[in-house]
Amino acid sequence: MMNMVDRHTSLQNAIEQELREHDADVFVHIGDRFDDLLRYLTHFSGPDRDYAFVYANGRSVLCAPRLFGEQARREFIGDLVRTHRQQVSSPPVARAVETINEFTTTNRILVPAHVSYHSVSSLEDDFEVITTSSDFGRAQKTTWERNQIESVQTVAQHGMARAEAVLADASIHEGAVHWEGELLTTERLRREVNAVLANHGIQDAGNTVIGAGTSCSDLHFTGDDEIHADETILLDISPRGKSGFYADLTRTFVVGEIDTWTRAAYDAVREAQDAAFSALESGAGIEAKTVHEAVSAVLYDHGFAVGDVSIGMYHGTGHGVGLSLHEAPSLSRDEVLKEGHVITIEPGVYDPEKGGVRIEDLIMVTQSGYENLTDYSRRLAPSTR
Repeated sequence: MMNMVDRHTSLQNAIEQELREHDADVFVHIGDRFDDLLRYLTHFSGPDRDYAFVYANGRSVLCAPRLFGEQARREFIGDLVRTHRQQVSSPPVARAVETINEFTTTNRILVPAHVSYHSVSSLEDDFEVITTSSDFGRAQKTTWERNQIESVQTVAQHGMARAEAVLADASIHEGAVHWEGELLTTERLRREVNAVLANHGIQDAGNTVIGAGTSCSDLHFTGDDEIHADETILLDISPRGKSGFYADLTRTFVVGEIDTWTRAAYDAVREAQDAAFSALESGAGIEAKTVHEAVSAVLYDHGFAVGDVSIGMYHGTGHGVGLSLHEAPSLSRDEVLKEGHVITIEPGVYDPEKGGVRIEDLIMVTQSGYENLTDYSRRLAPSTR
């Protein structure tokens, strides 16, 4: 397992390589706690206002607000933490410039392409600024990162199990689903899931998506909808763990009778996911889009359209998961899957008038195949077994 010292060394090597490719001497990143690349480079979960990271002359430095100094020294995996008062007259850019000038006499620095215009403009007062879109190896997860994701996925499965248990225990009255004597809604079910996540110290991060019937066709439904008998109930649980890594899990259930459309959709989606797994059996080196093509072929065979459609599958087969819920690679693009990529496999089909079905597992690409980080049954009828 890669420890923090090894991870720091790996990041240094990635930054050094990027500097060589751009003929630059210093790397600078300025952002806040919501910048996932900055968190990846520093392991610091910092404040919701800007701070700076500088890599110069073989040393990595975190310039953090003084009030966050203790936290920065505890979390930062680099070499040096410098604290400063958070004042308008002493912005992060100024701290970065001071650090650069102390460690080197360079005039050429590298920054991520998404750094704010204001920060870049300020840096250009003193340096020639080059931008990069590199993820610094972030998409290929280390053993430590993979374990962090799997641990959150395990908690997501606990949340799913709670939702399934509620649905299995529910009853039907005049076409509506009731639980513990009251009408069951997507919001009540969401609260049951999120309580489990919270009990495990995991944040739902506003990503517990639950649709019922027609709202299943809304891929990010977090509203309050009544749950009725014989309709699809789609649960997409994507919490975030203490170390910042996400998980992603989706299952679909029906309380009551399963109609012809739902059965056909579910069988197609399940077969499509199996086709994706088969495509991944060769492991690292395959083109990502071949996985999406395998899924699409199955869905077409079952009579469901794929792409820019109103009925069928109108999203990609999967995406990377890490410090961002959606990150590289995308299974719909011309990318090569590499060892350590953690991706979702989530085929689905939807009809705005009938409902929606999706099944989603989280897997890691290996050199010789893949490892499924999900261990949860695929079934339509909710059960506590």
